[in-house]
Amino acid sequence: MADGTDTKSSNQMWGGRFASGPAAIMEEINASIGFDKKLFAQDIRGSIAHAGMLAHQGIISTEDKDKIVHGLNTILSEIESGNFEFSRRLEDIHMNVEARLATLIGPAAGRLHTARSRNDQVALDFRLWVKEELQKCEQALTELMSAFLDRAEEHADSVMPGFTHLQTAQPVTFGHHCMAYVEMFGRDRSRVRHAIEHMDESPIGAAALAGTGFPIDRHMTAKALGFREPTRNSIDTVSDRDFALEFLSIAAIAGMHLSRLAEEIVIWSTPQFGFVRLSDAFSTGSSIMPQKKNPDAAELVRAKTGRINGSLVALLTIMKGLPLAYSKDMQEDKEQVFDAAESLELAIAAMTGMVRDMTINTARMKAAAGSGYSTATDLADWLVREAGLPFRDAHHVTGRAVALAESKSCDLAELSLEELQAIHPAITAKIFDVLTVEASVASRKSYGGTAPSEVRKQIAFWRARN
Repeated sequence: MADGTDTKSSNQMWGGRFASGPAAIMEEINASIGFDKKLFAQDIRGSIAHAGMLAHQGIISTEDKDKIVHGLNTILSEIESGNFEFSRRLEDIHMNVEARLATLIGPAAGRLHTARSRNDQVALDFRLWVKEELQKCEQALTELMSAFLDRAEEHADSVMPGFTHLQTAQPVTFGHHCMAYVEMFGRDRSRVRHAIEHMDESPIGAAALAGTGFPIDRHMTAKALGFREPTRNSIDTVSDRDFALEFLSIAAIAGMHLSRLAEEIVIWSTPQFGFVRLSDAFSTGSSIMPQKKNPDAAELVRAKTGRINGSLVALLTIMKGLPLAYSKDMQEDKEQVFDAAESLELAIAAMTGMVRDMTINTARMKAAAGSGYSTATDLADWLVREAGLPFRDAHHVTGRAVALAESKSCDLAELSLEELQAIHPAITAKIFDVLTVEASVASRKSYGGTAPSEVRKQIAFWRARN
């Protein structure tokens, strides 16, 4: 070589994995078939629709179209049966399919790529895949919500402590707590539905970035592929990955909700809380501590959120500096989405199983609901409602009652009437009607409150929508 280095030392610089030097490195970094082969069904589906449109418009012959469709269906069968050999040399799923099609049907295969580019082809394949994944996600969220609705109905009257700052706040019902997650996952499902609506446009026909001079019918291919309409700007079409980012955003928010639930299950299943018990199907033991029963499924759901968040940040970072239109950077979009989709699908399924599987210790929950002077607010509300005190004065009186109960190591309901009247003379024996946890939750009848009657109304509302 002119600079005095020989081929052997040059190859050593590239490393043993790339024995043939720069060409091997380029093949390694350029090839996407290792992951985008997941799009084979969408790629073939898009090509069949495109071929049908080309024939309908007289751009290719019906005979060539029939050969192309037959060949593509043969390739689909080969891939599905595991008899298709993918080649890294051919870079991606599009070229692998096209090369095999040429082998099967000859020169007619070359007509398939008329009036399209790999740029709009990959945009189509990826969009189809994400749309299908969103539809799966919608169904999975519906099943998770259904599991919560069943548990809420079962435990509309079951009292438990409500928390703020993870400190006992006010008594609620377990059914009401379950319905909080129905609301959360309902918003996730709504975001999924909106995302499907946003992305329901067909990219095929945008070609490389400027459209095509062939007399194609993009509305025909959009309809054939189940899209509402074609995209309206060819530059944006091949540049856009908003649909993937929106999917990852939805996945990250849903993952966060799943993680919060997972954390509660982890806490609730500890001996210190003992609110729920998971079966062996969703737990593991310890290799050295026979008494342990670890909520591993919940912990792994909690961890999956980190992977999903990472995928969102990765794709945002990939896209943030790209000029219009297509850049090769966008090849790095798919692995992030594939991984997040797999993580989210598994996490929702695991959580649905845990919600249906867990045993609820209602006695333990009820005992805990009365701890920490959780009915103190009920005492203050009674003083406002029955004795006419301003709330701030009632708050002060209640604080004195809590301090007295603490000094006597008893609950508020265990204080005598005389002791309470010594704090404020307006207190009567009727106060004891509101100091139990059952009375507390029953009184919270405001719309969306924890009263069992309100919980059942919300269950009925969501049953009608689910």
